[in-house]
Amino acid sequence: MENQATRNRHAERRARLHGRLVIAAVAGCAVLGTVLMLLPAERHVTRAPAPAPGAQALTAVAAGVPAALPDLAALIDERESRLRRHPGDAQSWAVLGTAYVEQGRRTADTTFYAKAEDSLRTSLKVRRSAEALEGLAVLANARRDFRTARTWGEEARQLEPRRWTTYPALIDAYTGLGDYKAARGALERLTELRSGPSVMARAAAVYRDRGWREDAAAQLADAAAGAQAPAERAAYLERAGQLAWERGDREDALRHFQEAVRIDPDQRAAQAGQGRALAALGRTTEALNAYRAALAKQPLPQYALELGELYESLGLGQAARVQYDLLRAAVERAAAGGADEELVLGQFEADHGDPASAVRRLRAEWLRQPGIAVADALGWALHRAGQDREALRYARIATDKVHGGGVRSAPYAYHLGMIERASQRYAPARRHLREALQINPYFSPSGVRAAREALAALGDVPEEGLPEEGGADEGGTAANRAADGAAADGAAADAKAVTPRPYR
Repeated sequence: MENQATRNRHAERRARLHGRLVIAAVAGCAVLGTVLMLLPAERHVTRAPAPAPGAQALTAVAAGVPAALPDLAALIDERESRLRRHPGDAQSWAVLGTAYVEQGRRTADTTFYAKAEDSLRTSLKVRRSAEALEGLAVLANARRDFRTARTWGEEARQLEPRRWTTYPALIDAYTGLGDYKAARGALERLTELRSGPSVMARAAAVYRDRGWREDAAAQLADAAAGAQAPAERAAYLERAGQLAWERGDREDALRHFQEAVRIDPDQRAAQAGQGRALAALGRTTEALNAYRAALAKQPLPQYALELGELYESLGLGQAARVQYDLLRAAVERAAAGGADEELVLGQFEADHGDPASAVRRLRAEWLRQPGIAVADALGWALHRAGQDREALRYARIATDKVHGGGVRSAPYAYHLGMIERASQRYAPARRHLREALQINPYFSPSGVRAAREALAALGDVPEEGLPEEGGADEGGTAANRAADGAAADGAAADAKAVTPRPYR
């Protein structure tokens, strides 16, 4: 009986313990459920995968910003494949054409330009759209055919006035044609329609052309900080490096160029920029390597010219001639793809080849697209050909801060000063040669040396009491100075009108 009683007591204890465990388990489940309900919702949501490379490039191409080359190749493959199945897809033809333009621009392979034109014109045949017209404007700008770019861009704007991506193409076209008033107007309209990094970068280019370097630098810094993709940010850093170089800040320029290449190893313009800055810092071997790396993947005539001049400054004439031969070959390839590299070829011929040939080429270029870069090159070619009277006219156009772009350029000031010296206008020659060295004392290995030698030959005459730049024919009258003041006031008003809205 006692054993039976003992067993009964153990059974009762086990039953009570089981009941407590069940209650505890139920309570635990309730607590756990409550906790899970209180957790942030995103912990229960599976994150969307990163967009595919082709999708990333599509976003960039649609917004008119640089795309990474691998992503661009993926986008091209995807659109080509789609169009084989759906040849009537007008939008895909337009996207493909614009992607071809970017691929050609980034690689300096102008065969992509012919493909781009075929694709964009096919898109127009299927359906007339602002997207295809805009793509043709971008293509024409890449080929340096600014009149055609203006035509296509204005057609796109007429079809869709509120399509913001058309306005950057128009700004490029107007700038290439020397129509800076129209470029400012297009920027004003762009900033009314859109804000963000790409608009800031576009504003920076216009500000730079007007001589507002600090404003341009601030816009580019904000654009780089707000850029969404590495390739886009690298492009803005490269432009910031160009601004730093133009003001003679070698170290800051090099930092920007190096960061751009670190972020996007395919950023060849930044590699060439490194070559420029490293040469100015006396790091010659590194400079040569940087130029070679840029040329290997983006064989632009401009890079070949700069590398050839660097070799020449080092006394390596044979190596320089190799680069000059590469320059001519690159110009021929560009022409075969419908691209115009006559400006660079004219600059080369003026200093290293046949100045008379340079004059012929650059006169024709001036008729096609009268921007300040062409005015400067033509003025210098005329000087090298012994035609200083006419040379002075074009050199003044390139440095006209009221009617021209107003860009602060050491090479432009140097060219003007040397032409004035040859024209026996010694006071303004001193002024402009000094200005060139103040703007950027490293602007060119040979140019800096020639400017210093010319200043030494002219003598250190004080500026006090000197007449203005040659009297009335050089803009030195009191009336002209008053007009300059009025223009400056107008420029300040324009600045307020076209300042982009803060990035949102």
